[in-house]
Amino acid sequence: MVAVQDVLALPALALRGVVVPHPLTPVRWVATSELADPSPFLEGGEVLLTTGLRAEGWDHEWEGYVARLRAAGVAAVGFATGLTHAAVPPPLERACREQEVNLFEVPHRTTFVAISRLTAQLLEQTEQADARRAVAVQRELTEAAARAGDPAALLRVLAAHLAGGAALVSAGGALREAVGETVPPGLDLATEVARLRPQGLRASASVGLAGHTCLIQPIGLSERPDSYLAAWTPHALTDGQRGAVTTAVALLGLAAERRHDRRDTDRRLRARALELVLTGDARTAAVLLAAVEDLPGEVRLPARLRVAWASGPADRLDDALAALEAELGVGALAARTGDVVRLAAAPERAERAAARLASLGLQVGVGAAVGLDDGERAATTARYALAQTTAALSLVRWDDLVDDGVMALVGPEAAGAFAASYLAPLAGRPDLLPTLRSFLRHHGSRGRVAAELGVHRNTVRHRVAEIEAALGRSLDDPGTRVSAWVALQADAARRLEG
Repeated sequence: MVAVQDVLALPALALRGVVVPHPLTPVRWVATSELADPSPFLEGGEVLLTTGLRAEGWDHEWEGYVARLRAAGVAAVGFATGLTHAAVPPPLERACREQEVNLFEVPHRTTFVAISRLTAQLLEQTEQADARRAVAVQRELTEAAARAGDPAALLRVLAAHLAGGAALVSAGGALREAVGETVPPGLDLATEVARLRPQGLRASASVGLAGHTCLIQPIGLSERPDSYLAAWTPHALTDGQRGAVTTAVALLGLAAERRHDRRDTDRRLRARALELVLTGDARTAAVLLAAVEDLPGEVRLPARLRVAWASGPADRLDDALAALEAELGVGALAARTGDVVRLAAAPERAERAAARLASLGLQVGVGAAVGLDDGERAATTARYALAQTTAALSLVRWDDLVDDGVMALVGPEAAGAFAASYLAPLAGRPDLLPTLRSFLRHHGSRGRVAAELGVHRNTVRHRVAEIEAALGRSLDDPGTRVSAWVALQADAARRLEG
């Protein structure tokens, strides 16, 4: 950037600053005009040279003249002396001082052509220097992006080039990484990101705040931004600095895409390994896990494991899977299949993960602790435990249902015999047992049973009447409900154990 102070500093021109309140004002070009109002012919950023030929005898007219130039964005006024005027007119100097417009004197021996020529050379030299600097910064940014995939290294290079600061902000507005100058006061990154998010990858923002210029741009190559880059500087951004921000966004986008591809590949491998574990083929699962990039070379699955199943809204399932991937680590598997998230891990770790899933608003069933080669039973018991959850009871363990419940008192053989006898009247009607189980789980709420089974409330009412007729007991009787619940649990345990 060439500023007014740079033009004034050219020794060959011998220019004298008269009023220079803004020496850092950028200069785009040099223009010459003797018009009383040259503003319609200006674009802004010019140094306007004049001899005041049309201004002889002016007094208050200088105020309007300067006001028009200020509105046109003139960088400075250069007034030549020794021709029409022996010195800079005091009313002009006063108007420039009051309106804070840069004004300098051009001595008689300095030609306007010399000012234009030397300023053009200065602009060209600066442009070439900016181009070289931009290439160097692009190289530094690329090298930083290639070092261990660390975004902080790239942000440091960018912040240094801007003489300001830079930050990486998540798609949700959380600050992930910040380097350089602190975030300018009043810049609410979360609010800015929320405003940009609906516009996808095409959105960007330029904010002038607290004497800073701030840019916010989305990062990513897919449909939705992965994150956002925020960059700020206490000065106006040059073209080279804007180019550096654009380069940083592109590099961060490529890195994000690589992470997505690697994560998707790893997720598919983990999901397949989980399927193998749940069918008892742990050896093949370990071979697959060794191919996952973010795990060490040899993966040791636990000798004993538990399986947990979790269900809930799709967005919560995605959040839950991301949380589990970050927390479980080596020797534990998690994957989403349809409308459930499943995990397999050592018993204690699986218990902690199940509690975490429940804290995220999911309904969770925890299966029995089994040997590594008995993953199928672990999955079946977890699925059954999940089926016993309700909105009020979001976490159910198989152990609580079987090993530590009523059946632990009567013994498996007696419980199995009781279940076979009690449920015999319902044999041959596969729709009645699920209805009975749902009815007990929802404490007799026919509306909730209908919603869970996907049938009409009248259908539920008819089925409940059939169950009561077959059992010869009313399901409104607490004793009947207890007996039915014990029978269902014992029947499930007998089937799963068998």
